Amino acid sequence: MSAEEKSYVYDKAIINRINRLQGQINGAKKMMEDGENCRDVVTQLSAAKNALDRTMNVIISENLVECVKEAMVHPDQNTDDLIKEAVELLNKSR
Repeated sequence: MSAEEKSYVYDKAIINRINRLQGQINGAKKMMEDGENCRDVVTQLSAAKNALDRTMNVIISENLVECVKEAMVHPDQNTDDLIKEAVELLNKSR
């Protein structure tokens, strides 16, 4: 089964991270609408960007763990493609 065919289950912690990110972005938007200082807006956006990067890294690392588990359960399968895909996801996130 290819990665495109797999169905992923994201845990509540990842969903909560996304919800916090939405709050940070909405906060930055409100700051802009209210004419806040650009330094404060950039600080808020920078925090959101860092949180987004960390969230993507968590998702990618969990994917890599699943690839390794899959390789252990099915050692006869070619896992090189799964590992390569995880590395490509990591590279895309940068």
